[in-house]
Formats: sequence, structure tokens, C-alpha cells
Amino acid sequence: MQEEVTAAGNEISDSFRAAKHRSDQVLAELDKNPSRYTMLTGDRPTGRLHLGHYFGSIRERVQMQNRGVHTNIVIADYQVITDRDTTEHIRDNVLNLVLDYLAAGIDPRKTMIFTHSSTPAENQLLLPFLSLVTEAELHRNPTVKAEMEASGHALTGLLLTYPVHQACDILFCKANVVPIGKDNLPHVELTRTIARRFDERYPGQAPVFPEPDAILSDTPEIPGLDGRKMSKSYGNSIMLGATAEETAKLIRKSPTDSERRITFDPVNRPQVSALLTTAGLVTDRKPEDIAEEIGDAGSGALKAYVTKSVNEFLEPHRERRAELAKDMDTVRDILVEGNKRANQIAEETLDQVRSAMGMRY
Repeated sequence: MQEEVTAAGNEISDSFRAAKHRSDQVLAELDKNPSRYTMLTGDRPTGRLHLGHYFGSIRERVQMQNRGVHTNIVIADYQVITDRDTTEHIRDNVLNLVLDYLAAGIDPRKTMIFTHSSTPAENQLLLPFLSLVTEAELHRNPTVKAEMEASGHALTGLLLTYPVHQACDILFCKANVVPIGKDNLPHVELTRTIARRFDERYPGQAPVFPEPDAILSDTPEIPGLDGRKMSKSYGNSIMLGATAEETAKLIRKSPTDSERRITFDPVNRPQVSALLTTAGLVTDRKPEDIAEEIGDAGSGALKAYVTKSVNEFLEPHRERRAELAKDMDTVRDILVEGNKRANQIAEETLDQVRSAMGMRY
């Protein structure tokens, strides 16, 4: 049994190493010819964005956009109901996502921002795509299993087919790069499989879909203020749109331990180390150096340093966000325009799919 587990672990490691090698190659190519690449990323509008989102994905989106990559962001509102029984507050959540994107540097003239529910042609791709995967392949997806266990809900049809819906997001705009964390690698692999199977089953003069490459982030998992994974559901996240006072209160209440000397030890002192990691990210310093600097001053001094550092880092974002929020009509117009552009692209892709399948009448 132990040998089987070890073999499986080695297989995963080998697979990840191969994916990382390919990711590095694609990034090198992308730097030389950014306009050849189209990127798709997105978020579920289940709440406000936090520092984990910023360092884990938003910062990279802005960099990709500014390099000249064709960037697209889907606000996956339909995916909210994969594991939730209500869409209460969804409109507010969607608009707040757009505010944070803009405040962080996303330029709607360069990046298309759109929602699932406003692009019917994109969602219609789900039907032919579902015919290209087996039930066993859907059940094997580790992300689906993890999300089902975390939600405590029964497995819905939408959650089971969630990876196929993500393939629709990626392929409708012919995205050929998808920035992800290690955990989402199976989603991109399934998308590549769907693209390949479609073009094999319905061969034409040219393939309809590219096989997208994963761009694997080098950013480590960002812990929440309690040492666990940063998550809205845990209440351990520093929201990008929070006030300085709200941020200070959250950090002040964060747990530490009884040891006075501050050291960076993620295994044995996860809560203290989480605070040090947060401070290191926003100051671009090593957590170990910050720990050495605070030394025997204790957790009070550490929290004061983290509060000051985070608030200084977020101040420009908050100022831009507050200015943008004065004109919500413009924010809504940006989303309307993004949805319009996404629909045009989706209709063109769907027409190509119908042609390949012999379904143009």
C-alpha cells in the first residue's frame, strides 16, 4: 500500500515538474512575443477580494496586460450556485470585483471583463464539450472533490461539470495561456483534452481550438492571519477594499502564541509566521529579516508593524477605489461593454463549432 502511495506521489511530482518546465518555456516565449498570447482568468463573486487574490493573481493579470498579452477576466457568477443555495448580494459582489480590478490597474480598454450570465453563446459550448468527457473523468477531478467536501453540500450537476464550464471560459476566446496555482492544473489539463478531442472528432481545414498552456505561479500560498489558508469563509483575510481602521482591528485580533521572541517558523509557529509573511509581501522584505528586526519586542510590536505596512501598501488602492466608486454608472458601463465584446467573440466561436459539427442550417 505504501509503495502505491509513493508511486502516485512520484507521478504527481513528475507531472508537476513537466508542467512547470513547460510553463517556464511559455513565459520565455511570451516575453518575446506577448501579442501572440491570449489569457483567461477569473473569480467567483462570492465576496470581496483580499490580499491573497492580489498577490496570487491580480498583480500578475496587470503585468500580463501591460506586457501586451490579450487579457480576459470572467466574473463567474453562474459558478456561485455550484455550492450555494442563494445569489443574495451577487450584484453588489460583481460590481465590487470590477472596482477592485480597476483600482489594482486593470485597464478595460486592454482587458475584457465579462460575466457568465451575460454571455449565452459561451455557455452553449457546454453541451458539445460535455459529450467529450466521461463521468469517470469528471469524478476524478481533485478540485471538484475538495470543493464538495469544503461546501458540505451534495454533489450538484453544476459542481460536477464545473471543470467543463471552465473549459468553455478558456476556449471560447481561444485563450492559449491560463495563469493558475498548482491545485488548478487538472482543470487546464482537462481543457486541453477537450480542445484536442473536439478537433479530432470534428476535423476541418484547421483546428477550432488551441490547447492552452498553464502558467504556474511562483507565488507561494498566502496564509490568512490565523495561519490557515487565506479565505473569505474563514474570516482571516484582509480585504482590498477594507478601511485602515477595519484592517487594524482584524490584525489586532489575529491569534499568535505565548512565546515573546518573534521568529519565522511556519511549521511550529504558523500564526506568527502568517503575520510575518503578510508583512513581507507588502514590504517586499524577507519574513526572516522582519522577525530578526522585531526580536524580543513581542507580538504587539509585530502586529503594529504588520498594520502599518499593510495600510501603507493598500492606501493607493483604497484611494483609487474610492474615486472610482463615485461614478458607479461608469463602472457598470465597463461591464456592459465587456459583456458585449465577450458575446461577439462567443458567437463567432459558436458559429465555428456549429460549422465543424455540420450544424449550420
